[in-house]
Amino acid sequence: MELDRTLCYRALKSRDARFDGRFFTCVSSTGIYCRPVCPARLPLLANCRFVASAAAAQELGFRPCLRCRPECAPGAPAWRGTGAVAGRALKLIADGALDDSGVDALAARTGLGARHLRRLVRSHAGASPVALARTRRILFAKRLIAETDLKFTDIAFASGFRSLRRFNAEMAAALGRPPRALRKEGSRPDSDLLTLPLTYRPPYDWDGVLRFLRARAVPGIERVTDAAYERRFKLGPARGRFTVTHEPARRALIARIEIDRIDWLDRLVTRLRAMFDLDADPQAIADAFASDPLIAPRLKVAPGLRLVQSFDPFEAGLRAIVGQQISVKGAATLLGRIVARCGGDMPDAAALEAADLSGCGLTGARLATIAAFAGFARAPGAMDALRFDLDQAEATLQALPGFGPWTAQYLCLRGFAHTDAFPSGDLVLRQASGLDARTLLSRAEAWRPWRAYAAQALWRVPSLNS
Repeated sequence: MELDRTLCYRALKSRDARFDGRFFTCVSSTGIYCRPVCPARLPLLANCRFVASAAAAQELGFRPCLRCRPECAPGAPAWRGTGAVAGRALKLIADGALDDSGVDALAARTGLGARHLRRLVRSHAGASPVALARTRRILFAKRLIAETDLKFTDIAFASGFRSLRRFNAEMAAALGRPPRALRKEGSRPDSDLLTLPLTYRPPYDWDGVLRFLRARAVPGIERVTDAAYERRFKLGPARGRFTVTHEPARRALIARIEIDRIDWLDRLVTRLRAMFDLDADPQAIADAFASDPLIAPRLKVAPGLRLVQSFDPFEAGLRAIVGQQISVKGAATLLGRIVARCGGDMPDAAALEAADLSGCGLTGARLATIAAFAGFARAPGAMDALRFDLDQAEATLQALPGFGPWTAQYLCLRGFAHTDAFPSGDLVLRQASGLDARTLLSRAEAWRPWRAYAAQALWRVPSLNS
């Protein structure tokens, strides 16, 4: 992937956090690679090579900088210019798709041959799929060494390595030193909780995120205070809880985590980054709506707007079904009853199919829709197929009983972060815009492919006069 040297060097000189994670600088005179925000002395342009990913820098033989710590950089925005198929593969790799299977299985999930997939991913990310997955494991392990008191065996499995021996060998080869040399004595955390900063590109509308989550908090599962979001979770076989707070001076959300399956920690962190939309580029969003009279003023009221996700896509679907034609508070109350009927946990598809939800306050039609959605979600690969193509996802969901355009679009927006999803029939969107559903949908054509952020802006600031 070719990057403009002049523009990258100008961004490097500015130390502007908005460019963090968008590229990395390989410095030939030191043999290391850095983030654009690195506090080290500015290298000469002649000694710089700019690459699109940390994996590309690792493949060129450069080591991560110990000062700016590339493993802490926010991820690349989903709309950075990757093709649809390449973007799909990159998301799957970030989710750990190559931890349990090879490139052939990944290629099958994207509908390509393995050879073409390798070529496509390299053209967009500057590295092979295997190199991307390896760098992901190495940098996540490096974070855990520096920021936690975990045993090295736990760090190895938490990062996706299958043995401590493989962990030691790959880390030493990539970093130029044994893993134990990265852990400083006397820098242990005061708490037994795992504490990890999750960085973002500023600004970040934390107040808006908390307001959104507070209104929808499910009793028994979530708790939102003036400064924090707390939640119990299930993720695959893992169980635990986390608390997320905001430290604007560090340009990060701080996650404090309890988890009983350390080998699922990396997937939990990936899920948290998606839930809080930490890889968004707020400047690109603002630029897209700069001349729009409906959205631009709202982004000025709430700079750093984020597209908040449900913790789990299936949960997003359940929320969308339960929330049909009732208030946000009413939906949260009903979800609390469902949680109580399912043993106190947010249910997955299997638990929901087995639960008796009669008497919870749901209509017969709504119960039938929940049953149909749970049956659909239990089919292997069914939910995975909704992640990447909005039109296909909408058509698939609307074929289910009880799924109209609003429910399908809302699930695509809150469950799969489709940036162009837009539930035009939503009452608040119509009231905030002052338009009927058909006119609003026509008006939203100018907002493609970021209609979901336009919807979020209208929800976040329903009236400019208040």
